[in-house]
Amino acid sequence: MLKRAISIPRPLLFIFLIFLACSCASRKDVVYFQDTNEFETLVNNSSFVSKFKVDDLVSIYVSSLNPEASAPFNLFRGDTEGGFRAEQVDYLVDQAGEIDFPVIGKLKIEGLSPDELRILLRERLSEYLKDPIINIRLRNFTITVLGAVNAPGTYPVNGEQVTILEALGFAGDLTIRGKRDNVLVIRDFNGTKVYTRVDLTKKSMVKSPVYYLTQNDVVYVEPNKSGIKETSLDARAPIYVSIASVLITSTVILLTRN
Repeated sequence: MLKRAISIPRPLLFIFLIFLACSCASRKDVVYFQDTNEFETLVNNSSFVSKFKVDDLVSIYVSSLNPEASAPFNLFRGDTEGGFRAEQVDYLVDQAGEIDFPVIGKLKIEGLSPDELRILLRERLSEYLKDPIINIRLRNFTITVLGAVNAPGTYPVNGEQVTILEALGFAGDLTIRGKRDNVLVIRDFNGTKVYTRVDLTKKSMVKSPVYYLTQNDVVYVEPNKSGIKETSLDARAPIYVSIASVLITSTVILLTRN
């Protein structure tokens, strides 16, 4: 005697298909640089140079063959035992875009690159020092990465430049639910916010004006449809669990009666 085939109730089958569809992601949703060919070379001709902004904290150290002559141009916070100076004082770029440099006085550095500032200082110091050596470093170069990344947060940058890819690397890369074709970079220019979007799935993104980030840039990765649905499902999970429990219980009762 043949046993009758078990039929799955349509409501239960419908729920199963919905969850199966939500768990699927195509290649175009997750892969970077999809239009890149093998052994292809793409030259980035953009001449990016970091510029100083208001509220930047700049370290400037001046040295020369005559240490005593260059000493007045370096400020330190107190002395340690044995005559070793403790901590060098950094310069804050004020709202006028200036710093107050020893002996020389006010210097307008907003909008200058480190090399341009170095040339300016050499010119202004030429009457005091012979062949001065000037070391410049931006002390508060940070970028912030938010949204659908594995480790959102604010990260310090060592050096004068960082790319958007390196910034995402600091944050542990995008999650599988991060939208790769619409990454937003928020940049501040003297209180004016500039919003630029980047498509990480295209090789041309290396030519974007925000491929190289500047200090205090914010990178935001918005969630894709799957991420939005997941958030919505998390909020309604108790309801779905209750409905699923009722359907499963009803199905078991129907199957056991036959």
